[in-house]
Amino acid sequence: MGKVVITGAGVISSLGDSLDEFHAALCKGQNAIKPIELFPTAMLGCPLGGEIKGFDAQMYLGKRNLRPLDRTSRLVASAAQLALDSSGWTEEMRNNEEVGLILGTMFCSVRTISEFDRRALEAGPTYASPMDFSNTVINAAAGQTAILHNLRGVNTTVSTGNTSGLKAIAYATDLIRSGRARALLAGGAEELCFESFYGFDRAGLLCRSERQSGDFPIPFDTRRNGMALGEGAALMMLEDAESARERGVRVLAEIKGYGCAYHCSRGREESAVEAIAISMRRALDDAEMLPHEIQCLSASANGSRQGDRDEAQALVATFSSNSHRLPVTAIKSMLGETLGASGAMQALDMVETMRDGVLPGTINLGETEDDFPFPWISTVRRKIDPHNGLINSVGFDGHCCSLILARGVESLC
Repeated sequence: MGKVVITGAGVISSLGDSLDEFHAALCKGQNAIKPIELFPTAMLGCPLGGEIKGFDAQMYLGKRNLRPLDRTSRLVASAAQLALDSSGWTEEMRNNEEVGLILGTMFCSVRTISEFDRRALEAGPTYASPMDFSNTVINAAAGQTAILHNLRGVNTTVSTGNTSGLKAIAYATDLIRSGRARALLAGGAEELCFESFYGFDRAGLLCRSERQSGDFPIPFDTRRNGMALGEGAALMMLEDAESARERGVRVLAEIKGYGCAYHCSRGREESAVEAIAISMRRALDDAEMLPHEIQCLSASANGSRQGDRDEAQALVATFSSNSHRLPVTAIKSMLGETLGASGAMQALDMVETMRDGVLPGTINLGETEDDFPFPWISTVRRKIDPHNGLINSVGFDGHCCSLILARGVESLC
């Protein structure tokens, strides 16, 4: 199988819309988790989220007809434009060669779906908007983006909860390795909306804001009482390494390997720990690497009481004595849980960490449980010199995915 490399990237996030700005904000410890303005939260237990303030897709897409695109589609199309520009895939090139899109998302256009249904039920079927109807399927954002940017290759939507973005990158890697595609945009997206927020709040998964417990969406912290939701889109251009060499483009990183696992036994902590560990071991096997060769790690931890514990125990089980020396970050402490976009955002931050040698901290981490071995996690950024890094994505519903990246300057050697 040939090498798969990353030749460009695009990110729209609550902490910036360029790769270096996004990474710099994380390294500075900027916190995007603030009171939400997109919708009222007075009747909800959590008022906090990682909202993209003042997002305007025309800043990235120009004066095109964006009326058919809802918020999710506009986030994806904007990130796609940035990734295409970054990788040098011009409109003329896309007319002559196929570029595809593999998008991961948990809910996609759930707000549009809800609005369409409400209008039809309350005002009557004749008032349901045909323009909204085209966005009432989970692959709407991928389809709308492909139309807008003339992406004539494979178009697939992956929906496996908050592991969707990383699994989309894994699937795209397989397509390129097998020769079924040469260039694919891959990543994830999610919008912040009342409907999904309300569901997570009712399920008791969001951090609480009562005075007696405080706001603690802090990964790995003993005070953590749930996550805070975020939003955004992150896409990377994946290409066959030989094709990238022929184009003479810069390479940001190489995808060395990935692994996925799933556990379905409810209430069994050891099953979840085992699944996360299996996911990481499969990624190591695919990359033909040993645990002690991993030089830094981006954790999926988001403030969930049980989820963070499961991942921490899986890290110890996988890396053994090396876990005490492995630099770890959890960027959801600043972005919130961006669901389908989360794994892709972690991957893009890892690309920048390998480029500039700075690993973001995990902000506000102050108290850890006695049985958590945490010498490898810091509240502040650290200077390191990693040649590779591992990214974890752990879902609420049993899905796990791990991805290993290698530094770009070495990938075409």
